Amino acid sequence: METENNNKNILEARKSSIVIKDSCSGAKGGICCDSNSVSGSVSQRACVYCGARVVLNPITDAYHIVHGPIGCSSYTWDIRGSLTSGEDIYRNSFSTDLQETDIIFGGINKLEAAVDELMEKEENVKLIFIYATCIVGVIGDDVEALCKIKSNQYGIPVIPVKSPGFSGNKSTGYRMACDAIMNVLLPYKSEQKKKAINILGDFNLAGEMWIIKNYLKEIGIDVISGFTGDTCYEDMIEAPKAALNIVQCAGSSTYLANRMEEEFGIPFIKVSFFGIEDTTSSLIRVAEALEDEEARAKAVEFCSRKQAELKEFLDRYRKNLEGKKAAIYVGGGFKAISLIRQFKAMGIETVVVGTQTGKKEDYEIIESLVEPETIILDDANPAELETFMREKGAHILVGGVKERPLAYKLGIAFCDHNHERKFPLAGFEGVYHFTMEINRSINSPVWDYAG
Repeated sequence: METENNNKNILEARKSSIVIKDSCSGAKGGICCDSNSVSGSVSQRACVYCGARVVLNPITDAYHIVHGPIGCSSYTWDIRGSLTSGEDIYRNSFSTDLQETDIIFGGINKLEAAVDELMEKEENVKLIFIYATCIVGVIGDDVEALCKIKSNQYGIPVIPVKSPGFSGNKSTGYRMACDAIMNVLLPYKSEQKKKAINILGDFNLAGEMWIIKNYLKEIGIDVISGFTGDTCYEDMIEAPKAALNIVQCAGSSTYLANRMEEEFGIPFIKVSFFGIEDTTSSLIRVAEALEDEEARAKAVEFCSRKQAELKEFLDRYRKNLEGKKAAIYVGGGFKAISLIRQFKAMGIETVVVGTQTGKKEDYEIIESLVEPETIILDDANPAELETFMREKGAHILVGGVKERPLAYKLGIAFCDHNHERKFPLAGFEGVYHFTMEINRSINSPVWDYAG
């Protein structure tokens, strides 16, 4: 009886985060989002530490010390597809491995010894991030004070990342990571500006940062630094000289863009390089934001050529996909918006769509793009995803590693659009990969034997 009552309470608390387009059910005045998960709902979101690590991990020459139990260190390079063209130091992770005695008597001495050992064994250390995890938030180790001491002692940035998992949600972790990045950048504030940009919110998954940089180079726009895919300390400290920031992952990096605008006077625009429509629009908008007419003309010509190259390919696959139904559950709102547009171009209807960290404005755009009766949900749990995918007859789910087992158990095709993938989905090249992946998954003969 107690479990039944808890389930009813969770369902009641979740009602405002579930909306059916053009229906009176769900939240009045728009979807409830950007808030902490309901306790007991087994949300698909990750914790604060996870959000911080997602953003900071791809910095190629940064060292990461996880101050906490050894289990937290399992979240490291091997669960992300971030690639590097230089150092691969980021593929290592260090932990203080706090034990029971450390929890009782404090672990700050263990952390100090870890920093000293790292500095003694590793050469050319330029940057260290220290993550304060859940247990550190409980026992109260003064990580910030130790970081100041070690920064002065060794003459390098030793940056605290306040990331106890219980202190918020994944979005909180994003903000903590962005604050850590700003602590690196602030000493290099510059009035000197270059006619060049920074790319925020791209983590070079399967080399996607390189694709975007090549497009921008093609139209005559220079990139100073990326945050944080395939970037290094020397690139990062040049970032305050940029004339414009472009934000690819709005959920993780809009906060950083706002802070850089306040501190360095760098304006920003939100972009998406997923799908033909959004990639084309984004390249043109970047040129317009820089007031570069030559770059704009090159962007129009470049995108027109790429679209023409893709037309025959897409026409060939459309007949296999038309009439199918898709469910989307991803991290940020902008990615969900791009996916809806990509599916529409394939002739696939999006019947369920949700995000972990979407904002009100993202959900307003989503609602304008989907058909009536589409389920729109924020911070879903597996039971909700299962219920609505069954109800709507979805043929494929696009999501991350946590959603894959759910799709397969239901006999539904799956496409990984998260950190673990090994092939790029951004840009015009990404359209090829995404279309073929969707076709192979939906039309696999294995589904004839499922269910």
